[in-house]
Amino acid sequence: MSTEERRIVVLRSSDEEIFEVDIDVASESQTIKHSIEDDDSGRVIPVPNVDGHTLAKVIEYCKKHVETPRSDDRDAQDALRAWDTEYMKIDQNTLFELILAANYLNIKGLLDLTCQTVADMIKGKSPEEIRAMFNIKNDFTPQEEEDIRKENQWAFE
Repeated sequence: MSTEERRIVVLRSSDEEIFEVDIDVASESQTIKHSIEDDDSGRVIPVPNVDGHTLAKVIEYCKKHVETPRSDDRDAQDALRAWDTEYMKIDQNTLFELILAANYLNIKGLLDLTCQTVADMIKGKSPEEIRAMFNIKNDFTPQEEEDIRKENQWAFE
């Protein structure tokens, strides 16, 4: 198959949604890139761990980052950072689905961006505030919690 014929790859999400994606955009994912390299038959590439809604968001991110030239142009990089900031204005469920997808698809930039977003969300928050934010049940007894605070007092200063 010639390069001209192979510009599009077809991805199938876990919920059977089909996406036709430019090969350069799809290759932002190391997982998909290796799949393309391993099987040049042009078949549909299954993405079993990512639903259609999340895969669409992943493709949106990859497309923007492929279209933005990687250069020392400060204005272009500032514009991309601004776009990333807007892109991350999503609900928590979508954020965590993107983290899982970026990890599975091996998209370092997206994984870094999503994890940094979570880090920014919890920065300066108490353990109780973090538990409330992410609906995490405290399974420590009061004694266990006190012991942990004593052992790690530096972290609570």
